[in-house]
Amino acid sequence: MTAIDHGVTFSDWMQATQAGVESALDQFLPSADTVPHKLHAAMRYALLGGGKRVRPLLVFAAGELFDADPDTVSRAAGALEMIHVYSLVHDDMPCMDDDALRRGKPTVHIAYDEATALLVGDALQSQAFTLLAEGAAIPPARQMAMLRLLAQASGSSGMCGGQAIDLDSVGLPLTLAQLEQMHQLKTGALLRAAVVLGALASKDLEPGEMAALNAYARAVGLAFQVVDDVLDATADSATLGKTAGKDAAANKPTYVSILGLEPSQALAEQLRCDAHAALAPFGDKARRLRELADLVVQRKA
Repeated sequence: MTAIDHGVTFSDWMQATQAGVESALDQFLPSADTVPHKLHAAMRYALLGGGKRVRPLLVFAAGELFDADPDTVSRAAGALEMIHVYSLVHDDMPCMDDDALRRGKPTVHIAYDEATALLVGDALQSQAFTLLAEGAAIPPARQMAMLRLLAQASGSSGMCGGQAIDLDSVGLPLTLAQLEQMHQLKTGALLRAAVVLGALASKDLEPGEMAALNAYARAVGLAFQVVDDVLDATADSATLGKTAGKDAAANKPTYVSILGLEPSQALAEQLRCDAHAALAPFGDKARRLRELADLVVQRKA
């Protein structure tokens, strides 16, 4: 990685990074011509050709902050996106959120079948750890730390734990603190992992650096969910690429249902400012992370 080129706009940087991530993911996955054909085709259907790639973008932005090894950053970004997409595939299944639309196309259990969707999620999770365990040009102890972080962010103390709380909270009057705790696990854990993985691709972090990145990731993670709740209440399915209004229809607690629409929008803006403030120790090298915080809050889908 090289220092920030101020002649490259955020939009150009983002598009180039997204294109690079798409190409890398294509290479990181087994070919659809490889046995078992159906499973590999379904994995590729789930992972390729869609999504904002916010988590990989965060990995690359954090890697750029510390001039990380490009191949290690690419592997970390790919592994994290595989975990994220596996969670979406399972989340869309009838036993969970039961949705028919994801990233503007039929969900995996609709395009294929429920058993295949279950296996796609399982296989993407395994592929993620295989990818991160192989070929990284970093010391073994730091590679182990990255694997441990990804596992913890994915499991019962992270994403899966948050999803479990989410399922158990349908119809319940959660407090704002309880809602925040749920989303710090369900959404925030993987977003924090994205930032820290990108940094660990370069170096062992000093306590002050870790504290600053954690504060940034916490703000961005909560902002992402607040904006998701706002968009679920205000945007249409065509814009979102997934079924709009699902949370209200399922009687799920959201920031909008607890705070109201305008206070939720104000909270998202405050979290954006908090994310910027957390990056102050890094100066201009954290430019891309700041711009990603803006993207998370100001996005329309």
